[in-house]
Amino acid sequence: MFTRSELEIKTVPELQNLCRRYGIPPTGNAGYKTSYITSLLSFPIISVNQTEEGRGLKAPSLASIQVFGSAIDEMNSPTPEQAALIRISMEGRRMGHPDRYKQEELLAWYMSKMKLEEILGLLSR
Repeated sequence: MFTRSELEIKTVPELQNLCRRYGIPPTGNAGYKTSYITSLLSFPIISVNQTEEGRGLKAPSLASIQVFGSAIDEMNSPTPEQAALIRISMEGRRMGHPDRYKQEELLAWYMSKMKLEEILGLLSR
């Protein structure tokens, strides 16, 4: 994060830009450097405290995480032929109409399953 000394040497416009970049409002009067410095020094600690209090972004419940696992299990695994179609689809090759719709649907299901597995891995940390 920032140190007080690195923020003290910045100008008000530079501090304004930093606050704007991170979406942090200045504390108190926006005309003073200290308003920006206070906000930039304190937001990480405030953020961690809010997380510990269960405010804002928080981890889903175990039941919610289990729903992802159930969806992944329900989606099953592709057959060898489906896996081949998925591979060739990822190379940009497309079937003719009307089968292209089903090809795109199969690819979307596969990509959804991969993303759900990634999500489950991230949430299980």
